[in-house]
Amino acid sequence: MKILKKIGIVLIALIAIILIAAIFVSKEVVYEKSISIDAPIETVWENVNSLTDLDKWSPWNDYDPNMKKDFTGTDGAIGAKASWDSDVKEVGKGSQTIAKIEAPNLFETDLKFYEPYESEAKGYIKVLKENNTTKVTWGFQSEMPYPMNLMNLFTNMEEMMGKDWDKGLSTLKNICENKG
Repeated sequence: MKILKKIGIVLIALIAIILIAAIFVSKEVVYEKSISIDAPIETVWENVNSLTDLDKWSPWNDYDPNMKKDFTGTDGAIGAKASWDSDVKEVGKGSQTIAKIEAPNLFETDLKFYEPYESEAKGYIKVLKENNTTKVTWGFQSEMPYPMNLMNLFTNMEEMMGKDWDKGLSTLKNICENKG
């Protein structure tokens, strides 16, 4: 009986340490990637300023070319919404609503994911003229609830998302640089 009591105390202490540690770990999750595109800022902006434009270079289309998509509202205007539904785990189910537009430099969306897990994020694309090229930064910002934020210590965002984001940005670069 004493051994069970000691095991119980150790488990409670371990759980307490984990919960206390989570208090000091950031809840914020931010990931972004940038690419330089050899095209005028206006050309790049034309390829990032609406939900249908984003869909043209979305890396997730390759995971499920048959995913169900629905667009509502006036695309390219605040409030327009794109929803998707797929049985493929990498794609899942969710929606993206245009939240902010500052032409030709910022396109921001509110993201909601329903499957394979629920979460919300703020997605953004920043476009900046740099000398003879245009720099595009694609990113998102979200929050992990306590105590799940402890996972931030063990999550490698580059490993999780880098390949898809590189592919999307490379496709965008190709579209912009080969636009005639």
